[in-house]
Amino acid sequence: MRTWCDSGGFRCKVIAEVAQNHDGSLGTAHAYIDAIAKTGADAVKFQTHIASAESTPQEPWRVKFSRQDATRYDYWKRMEFTEEQWRGLAEHAGERGLIFLSSAFSMEAVDLLERVGVPAWKVGAGEIGNLPMIRRMASTGKPVLLSSGLSGWDEIGAAVACVRREGAPVIVLQCTTAYPCPPEKVGLNVLGEIRERFHCPAGLSDHSGTIFAGLAAAALGAEVIEVHVAFSRECFGPDVPASITTAELAELVAGVRFIEKAVNSPVDKEAAASALEGLRQIFSKSIVAARDLPAGQLLTEGDLALRKPGTGIPPARLGQVVNRKLKRAVGANTLIAEADLE
Repeated sequence: MRTWCDSGGFRCKVIAEVAQNHDGSLGTAHAYIDAIAKTGADAVKFQTHIASAESTPQEPWRVKFSRQDATRYDYWKRMEFTEEQWRGLAEHAGERGLIFLSSAFSMEAVDLLERVGVPAWKVGAGEIGNLPMIRRMASTGKPVLLSSGLSGWDEIGAAVACVRREGAPVIVLQCTTAYPCPPEKVGLNVLGEIRERFHCPAGLSDHSGTIFAGLAAAALGAEVIEVHVAFSRECFGPDVPASITTAELAELVAGVRFIEKAVNSPVDKEAAASALEGLRQIFSKSIVAARDLPAGQLLTEGDLALRKPGTGIPPARLGQVVNRKLKRAVGANTLIAEADLE
């Protein structure tokens, strides 16, 4: 199985979150792995729900979206896969070159995923205060990714400290729990604050349903970008409004890689200009005779014009040419050389 750290050197990791968009279908979950692998994303992420371990029949709906599930508990139950099925999904992801991740929502889910062999842990925004579960994750020594969508700095700090006490790496993701998230609530400024406060990698867990926030985060140096992914915006499920399509995911990945290369490739402006001297001569202009000029002509601005190519006296020296005399006659549209001037 591909590990969290074997991406061939440092680069921003793009995590494609299927979440509940498989709608309880194992076949659809596998189809998402194949589709995501084609986009160039680094990781595929699911959510591991064990209804009896994480919820009660009294859990309220956030939004009553399902006609087939009488309760939220029933919905979580329908989202469950067996350990063997999770193992199959992880193996399939590895075969397609993807890091396999899944958010755990109970101790039982943590234990299941540890047996399956996830290389890192993702803590959802609603679980960041669940320090016993975070401690259990961090005790494995694997990186822990904390989504911060429902927490202030104190609660985030407590979770970070919990991970570090166990000696595991920690990554904090800026996240706004809104589905979809409007641009004014994305909070790109928080990436810098995370680095300053916790001295750890910062990323973005994006719910905007666009590729724009992820691209902006990449330009700001995000180490992780996580986005929800759906085959289509016409799919069923609570995560679809905050998802991008697999085609958009491919575009996001390409954009992140472009931005990453651009940011990590500083340009020496002077050296670049020198290397392009040939093009400069093609595209720039020189001082030429605006009309046929006789020998002895005292040059005025009206006698001169600026035209391509830039192989003669440059336009910046026009003031130095005015009021000088021609040693010889110069035809219209002919570049004036220094040797032509007294």
